[in-house]
Amino acid sequence: MTGEIFYLLSGVWALAILAVFILAIRLSYRIEARSPDLTNRSGFPRKAMMFHTITNMKVARDAETQGLRRRMNRLLLVVLAGFAVMWAGLYLVRSAG
Repeated sequence: MTGEIFYLLSGVWALAILAVFILAIRLSYRIEARSPDLTNRSGFPRKAMMFHTITNMKVARDAETQGLRRRMNRLLLVVLAGFAVMWAGLYLVRSAG
């Protein structure tokens, strides 16, 4: 019974982590739009340039853009912590039974 509850909670947890990751991607696109060197001028859709926005490469230096970048980095840390919690919970469930 404990395992079944864990797997149900895992599904809910995964959806929550996915929602946080999508928020981080949306912030990355907003940061790119505010940064002249990262603006998409091709007219074709492309992937978010998250590596650039995480590492602050070619990102605009104004206070608002940097605030968006810090917020995105915090969201990505939440995602990373979510994976760590999920791994720890899976380890505990597997070792208990």
